[in-house]
Amino acid sequence: MPPLSEPRQRPRSVWLLGALTALLLASFGVLGAELPPSVTLALKEAGIPLRSVAVVVQGVEAQQALVRHNAQQAMNPASVMKLVTTYAALELLTPAYTWNTEALSEAAPVNGQLAGNLYLRGSGDPRLALEQFWLLLRQLRARGVADIGGDLVVDRSAFALPPHDPAEFDNEPLRPYNAGPDALLVNLKSIRLTLRAASGERAVSVISETPSEGLRVTNHLRLSDESCGDWREKLKVAVSDGAIELQGNFPAACGEKALNLSPWPANVQVEQLFRALWRELGGTLSGTLREGATPAAARPLAVQESPALGEVIREINKYSNNVMARQLFLTLAAERPATPEGARRRVKAWLADKGLNLPGLVLDNGSGLSRSERISADGLAQLLLAAWKSPVMPELMSSLPLAGIDGTLKKRLGESATVGRAHLKTGYLEGVRAIAGYVLDSNDKRWVVVFLINDPKSRLGKPAMDELLRWVAEK
Repeated sequence: MPPLSEPRQRPRSVWLLGALTALLLASFGVLGAELPPSVTLALKEAGIPLRSVAVVVQGVEAQQALVRHNAQQAMNPASVMKLVTTYAALELLTPAYTWNTEALSEAAPVNGQLAGNLYLRGSGDPRLALEQFWLLLRQLRARGVADIGGDLVVDRSAFALPPHDPAEFDNEPLRPYNAGPDALLVNLKSIRLTLRAASGERAVSVISETPSEGLRVTNHLRLSDESCGDWREKLKVAVSDGAIELQGNFPAACGEKALNLSPWPANVQVEQLFRALWRELGGTLSGTLREGATPAAARPLAVQESPALGEVIREINKYSNNVMARQLFLTLAAERPATPEGARRRVKAWLADKGLNLPGLVLDNGSGLSRSERISADGLAQLLLAAWKSPVMPELMSSLPLAGIDGTLKKRLGESATVGRAHLKTGYLEGVRAIAGYVLDSNDKRWVVVFLINDPKSRLGKPAMDELLRWVAEK
């Protein structure tokens, strides 16, 4: 398809739409002829000025972009920044990279008795979920450990991190996405409760799905006849002294919903989970949990290996997992203990080695859950074009949500030409909406598409983004 600036025959209706759009934009204050008319019209209807938008559309084999608008303007990309982190990780670490979590002791168990301490040493595994943690403890039992006479000592020395305030970003400290990175991150530092509407009894039941020693849940939830909608916003959650109190309304229309919370400091969460699982496995722990370094004389009793990086980034990108992305970003640091600054240095060195000059790039934590991270549409397009030619391209592309099929795009773009033909990372923060990835058009030509909006009305920009995706897919 020729560039938009080249003349060509068009149906009269298309010409009239373009003329109408130009008139509208003239009164709007900014003219952006390089954007498809239907996109500019959708932005106008949303009240989003063109200066708040950056767009690039370029064929993966093309030398020049088909569409470029504000392409060099550095903008907040929200979770689209995960493309930088996951692509860098695939090339620097390889798709086969894994993390190990070790259980160590200075003495061998005798007749099931471990006389000293048990050390849990983390390496920053983003995927040490409940199942993997249980498997590690199951290994210990299978190797003859039953009763631990000393303390449970957690070793987080693989990371050196500044203090983390889970309320700092949006004053929602109980939301799991606000959990900080941790060299021994267990089950994403979260617990899961299931809320069930018992319509016949006009009540709400609460099921604690995550084992947690001593957990108390006080349920004051009321069943309501509201639509399900933003059911989470109708709840009030209070945490104190190992107890969770639930108040507010839960709509009967919701049926059953999972409520994921990050209510405890990391040490409390790990100890409660360890004690519950260890007791279920028939073990005992005499001491308490404390932090400390693993002695040089300690030897591994059990090792739990993570899934390969190629699998881990699927969870990070398809479901936009911020905590896992921050873990991965820190893993990129060349030195140990890993620091955020070390990770930033290595990513920037990697970009320089690849000849990718991304002016305006600002890296913070690599997840996009940040008010300071910045990248331009041109920078993202360069990154995606380089990734297309990379040996790790299949792993990166398969990690992205597939339009109308899965991940954060499962319920989006249904019954359009993009369903099953667009692999895109999405991003959303207050004042930010973004997409970036690859779209296959009707002639089986693949395009890099980047669309960033930084504006107080960005939440209304979804129709314009979807219009651009349809325009590319139908080419």
